[in-house]
Amino acid sequence: MRESTGGTRERIQAVALELFTEQGYEKTSLREIAERLGVTKAALYYHFRSKDEIVNSFVEDRLHRMDELIDWARSQPATLATRRALITRYADAIFASEQPSVMRFFEQNQTVLKSLAAGMQMRERMLGLADQLCRGDDSPAAQLRAALTLFAVHSSWFAVRAPHITDEERKKIALEVADELLSKIGDGG
Repeated sequence: MRESTGGTRERIQAVALELFTEQGYEKTSLREIAERLGVTKAALYYHFRSKDEIVNSFVEDRLHRMDELIDWARSQPATLATRRALITRYADAIFASEQPSVMRFFEQNQTVLKSLAAGMQMRERMLGLADQLCRGDDSPAAQLRAALTLFAVHSSWFAVRAPHITDEERKKIALEVADELLSKIGDGG
């Protein structure tokens, strides 16, 4: 039985993400991705014309999730409870299934991402989330705390180097640090 087009795209994304993380985006070629998959470059081109398209494809889902979180936050009161719920929902999305691999890719390929459309879109969404985390308190300190709250979740993938730590333990630590920052934004309402 032939593999579905969707299944093939997902395999390409997974292999490309693996290679981009192992070797770096710039050092990985479409030929290497095709070889690792055991397909021709022509078969790969049927799904993706460039490495940029591959990166954009796995970023799109994350952008969509971030848009949903921003929309949800806008519909909520600007309170500490909303901020806590927002960062918890964000952490849940970041720690979901394939997201740890995507986070490692972002962390290891930051320079390249800055030049890709996907990188610019991610930056916009991150600023949008930070805006929601400090909504109601436009002080510079609140803006910095909001950004650092997001960074607490992200940096848990590379800053927490304890051996044998589970993803759940890593997420718990990230949310504890995030909460320390959030509690100082606004009136704590």
